Amino acid sequence: MNEYINLTEENIEEEHICCAIGDPKHQEGVDCKKEWIKNKLKDGHVFRKLNARGKIFIEYEPLDTAWIPISGKNYEYIYCLWVAGSFKGKGIGKELLEYAIDDSKKQGRNGICTLVSKKKKPFLGEKKFFEHFGFEVVDTIEDYELMALKFKDGETPKFNDCARKMEIDNKDFTIYYSNECPYVEYEVKELSDYAKSKNIKLNFVKIDSLEKAKNAPCIFNNWANFYKGKFISNTILNANALEKLLK
Repeated sequence: MNEYINLTEENIEEEHICCAIGDPKHQEGVDCKKEWIKNKLKDGHVFRKLNARGKIFIEYEPLDTAWIPISGKNYEYIYCLWVAGSFKGKGIGKELLEYAIDDSKKQGRNGICTLVSKKKKPFLGEKKFFEHFGFEVVDTIEDYELMALKFKDGETPKFNDCARKMEIDNKDFTIYYSNECPYVEYEVKELSDYAKSKNIKLNFVKIDSLEKAKNAPCIFNNWANFYKGKFISNTILNANALEKLLK
């Protein structure tokens, strides 16, 4: 039987948070992510992971307090479900998702939802996997889809109107990011140094509050790239990736 751990205020300092495990360059990002989780625990945030050294976890919380430009009455929102490497194909993803579904039902939620895409994109769940559990597409913006599993009748979750813009006034390369992901702090610094060395105008907009997250001008899960005022991707960039995009 697989053993799982839920992060709490008591154990979060001792436990790893999976994503950037064993990579010293991301330690600052890990510390920021842990602080973000600590502040979200009071909202009912759940970070549940396999008791093993690997990238195997699910992360979710009530939609009302989730840092995502989506609204819906009495729903849970899944930020991320990740099973990597040798742990794939062993039913762990199924167990993690079923835990979140059961937990949501025990809390009397109307349902649970998550963000996917028509074509596979980084840091988003597999659409077919969620379809297998009865999730259905309830809203769409370009290639991005909001999927929901309904337990009861009620208001269906939907993208906030602000997210449908997928554009901003600033024409310079602009990146929206938050500490939801432990990778971003290192990449923000790397990109800042690269832009300075190349004399490139690069703007960063940090999503550091629920209000900012709910009012994001695009699909936003932890990172969003804009160029010439248009949303171009949710891919977390490094210096080489940015250079290729600009070329």
